[in-house]
Amino acid sequence: MVRTNFHHVTTWVFDLDNTLYPPSARLFDQIEVRMIDWVMEALRVDRPEADRLRRHYWMTYGTTLAGLMAEHGVDPAPYLTHVHDISFDSLVADAVLARRIAALPGRRIVYTNGCAPYAERVIAARGLSGLFDAVYGVEHAGFRPKPERRAFETVFASDGLDPARAAMFEDDPRNLAAPHEMGMRTVHIAPEPEPAEHIHHHAEDLSEFLGRLID
Repeated sequence: MVRTNFHHVTTWVFDLDNTLYPPSARLFDQIEVRMIDWVMEALRVDRPEADRLRRHYWMTYGTTLAGLMAEHGVDPAPYLTHVHDISFDSLVADAVLARRIAALPGRRIVYTNGCAPYAERVIAARGLSGLFDAVYGVEHAGFRPKPERRAFETVFASDGLDPARAAMFEDDPRNLAAPHEMGMRTVHIAPEPEPAEHIHHHAEDLSEFLGRLID
């Protein structure tokens, strides 16, 4: 049974976007539009070039913000405020997911490449407030993004978790490589599996997978 692979886990680490809510909510569509708008304004380029740069920085640095900071010295605070100023109307509370997260033994934390205030708003919209012992954003990693191992090390050291006794749930497969190297149990949450040595488990739906662990 799947649950036997998690008997040692005392800390459960959840990504936020497209993990604690389904991709069908399409929140990131809104965020991408605001990213492009911000890049256009800050770098004085047209929309196609702003979109190209957004994608290039995401692929090269892990996030658009990391690329903007590295290549243009951008102040992250105004950027994060702007890109996360979106509507949460597409999110609905999920009582079953809330019950299953609450039933997990040990600490439960959220770690996102977004900012913590945005994460808190998503968590509230999903009816998951009060279930997590800590919420960490990119600011808690010194604005270093996943998939950088140093970003994970910074956040995990601050939290005091032992990676050998932790599990990571994440929609972006590249963000599971460092956790795997650190000894974590890794779970890829996405519509389609992406076979890789650093991915232990795949599930289309987080709630369904958690149900196999605790129901």
